[in-house]
Amino acid sequence: MTIRLLLADDQALVRGALAALLSLEHDLEVVAEVGSGADVLDAVRELRPDVALLDIEMPGLDGIEATRAVVAAGLGTRVLVVTTFGRPGYLRRALQAGASGFVVKDVPATQLADAVRRVHAGLRVVDPTLAADSLVTGDSPLTERETDVLRAARDGASVAVVAQRLHLSQGTVRNHLSAAIGKTGGENRAAAVRVAEANGWL
Repeated sequence: MTIRLLLADDQALVRGALAALLSLEHDLEVVAEVGSGADVLDAVRELRPDVALLDIEMPGLDGIEATRAVVAAGLGTRVLVVTTFGRPGYLRRALQAGASGFVVKDVPATQLADAVRRVHAGLRVVDPTLAADSLVTGDSPLTERETDVLRAARDGASVAVVAQRLHLSQGTVRNHLSAAIGKTGGENRAAAVRVAEANGWL
């Protein structure tokens, strides 16, 4: 039985390399390749792949939100997140969104193919080192609004601009930034953003 795959990665070279490696397996067939998270759901609806391999950091819609959309569509496509960024927070968020597996891109091709087969069989596949790190790190300490504010501030935007982006008062933005700085242990909001990004909380 052939397992039909969809690959989503914004880097064409990486996407092509993954497709070439996986296509060498006798029971795997890449039926679609897309370059953004926004294109994932349409491709899933049209082609009904068995497993979607999604990167996390993609333009438009990230891999975690794309995972949530694919799972919510209820079409039977399972999601395996394959990313360069092995961050504990990403792992937790991907699993919470409904992903069946999470591996990093430096995994050997044979292990990636095996991960695809296991996910297709209904098993959960998680990088063991990342799983351990995730247990140590724990859940994000940030509230949903604090996370939104840090995301909006990650490009160095002023409080006024962040307030405009999120339709909040400047005082509310300052309060959320202050709380986020305290929870991450950063010296300032730039440091808070770095800590949150490093842990996969944003």
